[in-house]
Amino acid sequence: MPSFAEALALMEAWTESESLRRHMRAVEVAMRAYARRFGGDEELWAMAGVLHDMDYEKYPQEHPYRGVEELRRLGYPEEVLEAILGHASYTGVPRRTLMAKALFAVDELTGLITAAVYVRPDRSILGLELSSLKKKFKDKAFARGVNREEIRMGAEDLGLSLDEHMAFVLEAMRKEAELLGLK
Repeated sequence: MPSFAEALALMEAWTESESLRRHMRAVEVAMRAYARRFGGDEELWAMAGVLHDMDYEKYPQEHPYRGVEELRRLGYPEEVLEAILGHASYTGVPRRTLMAKALFAVDELTGLITAAVYVRPDRSILGLELSSLKKKFKDKAFARGVNREEIRMGAEDLGLSLDEHMAFVLEAMRKEAELLGLK
């Protein structure tokens, strides 16, 4: 099985966009945190996070199928591939594992959190409060591309309230602010 370092190098080889790379790192950070919370394999969950959008830039019409095809060829575990397929609702792949449910739950939320940080005067996640994030969540005009219903469904699938889920992912990203360029 490939290592996390190999997964990270693969993501970087397939992805030129710095913002997309940062998004995948944010999802990785949230996945690591949920792996610890739910007793999952942290490296596997992190791989699913860092690789979930690896093909989005090169093959937007074939995402996530093209990436999963490459990951399968390279010997990544089926659990990771299934989670990546399941993070995109349109694939119809059911999210049966906690890893798959977590990937779906954090994908859109990390985007909302990052957008909320970017409109802050200091552009730092360290001072972003849950109450401010909740206001951004309710403001449909803010970060229009973020699917709020998927964030709600994701929290529910994990057995968490929306507030609990938002606070957990915000805290996970805060702890890695420097890595994510959000300090």
